[in-house]
Amino acid sequence: MSIHEIEEANRCLQCKVPRCRNLGCPIHTNIPEMIRLFKENDLMTAAQMLFDNNPLSVICSLVCNHAAQCEGHCVRGIKGAPVHISAIEHYISDSCFDRLKVERAPRNGMKTCIIGAGPAGITIAIILAKRGYDVTIFDSRDKIGGTMRYGIPAFRLPRYILDRYEVLLKKLGVQFRYNFTIGGNITLKDLFADGYKSVFIGTGAWRPKRMHIPGETFGNVHYAISYLNNPESFDLGNKVAIFGSGNSAMDVARTAVRQGCKDVTVFVRRDHASASPDEYEYSLLDGVKYQFNKTAVRITDEGPLVADTKVNEDGHVEVLEDTAKLFPADSVIIAVSQVPKHRLVEHNQGLELNDRGNLKITEDGETTLPGVFASGDVVTGAKTVVHAVEYSKKIADEMDLYMKNLEKKG
Repeated sequence: MSIHEIEEANRCLQCKVPRCRNLGCPIHTNIPEMIRLFKENDLMTAAQMLFDNNPLSVICSLVCNHAAQCEGHCVRGIKGAPVHISAIEHYISDSCFDRLKVERAPRNGMKTCIIGAGPAGITIAIILAKRGYDVTIFDSRDKIGGTMRYGIPAFRLPRYILDRYEVLLKKLGVQFRYNFTIGGNITLKDLFADGYKSVFIGTGAWRPKRMHIPGETFGNVHYAISYLNNPESFDLGNKVAIFGSGNSAMDVARTAVRQGCKDVTVFVRRDHASASPDEYEYSLLDGVKYQFNKTAVRITDEGPLVADTKVNEDGHVEVLEDTAKLFPADSVIIAVSQVPKHRLVEHNQGLELNDRGNLKITEDGETTLPGVFASGDVVTGAKTVVHAVEYSKKIADEMDLYMKNLEKKG
């Protein structure tokens, strides 16, 4: 057992009203109880509790914004360093994952379909399979994980962790249809015709947002989601300019450094990065440079034209185009978020989008097509793994209720 985790566990005050759980964690993980069990060497009970509350606990322990969530609300952090909760959670979840008790209820004879093997889809597949449903997951890729595999670098989320989820799901009887897209020759109508009682859409946000400036189509320009999908296939050169300030921009910058780029600069429209403080600090350690209050107004073959920005009284960013100067760079990467693709909507009459271009759903997570539910990035736009789990747990309950009501109606 790691000395670091033990020392951190001993620092926990076991607060009667735990801010880390009540205010910090979106899915209200029982952190004091987790630490108590850890200190009593009852790791399996702790791991089972974590998994039952959050099926993606081992992943969230690595990729959550802990500084803004559990650790950011730790009482210890008021006058010093907070308890390193994430390290304790990861030690427990990782070391016990393959020994978890994950049992399936007797089969109830009803089929449900999951479109998208990302965090939302995996969460719902686990919950519904445990309740006795026959679950089939469709995914356009050849491996499980969605944006967790193809949008988060392996140095932050090792791929073996995602592979373990495929093993777990198969033990629950979940079937997979990889390299297959719903919305082309197979539609939602076809799924219902084949006997599926409900469908869940968790296809994520894969379409990169544009900056809408001249030069975005040039060969030296790439989008973050494309680069992170397979960074080894890119030759960025030595000098890279990145536009964006969220965690994706940090991931791109840190990956580029690891791929051999010698001069990586991130340009931020405001005076601070929007990424988590930890990711920002790690990027500085990796040698990433920053220029604040800057953005691109045009991209040329020689690099971007970068202008100063200022924030108006109404909080909006104003671009001072007359200050634009060439920033010589071999490659430019745009990392200003992603939005969902609309293939499913275009090929399935009755599915509607909201004003933000995301799938329109009710409070119960049901889309404008009966029996079709959705959550995750395809509904909210690009969000975090833990928020996908938080909402997907509720959607799984609603799908369960919907299918049970169908059974009652006969």
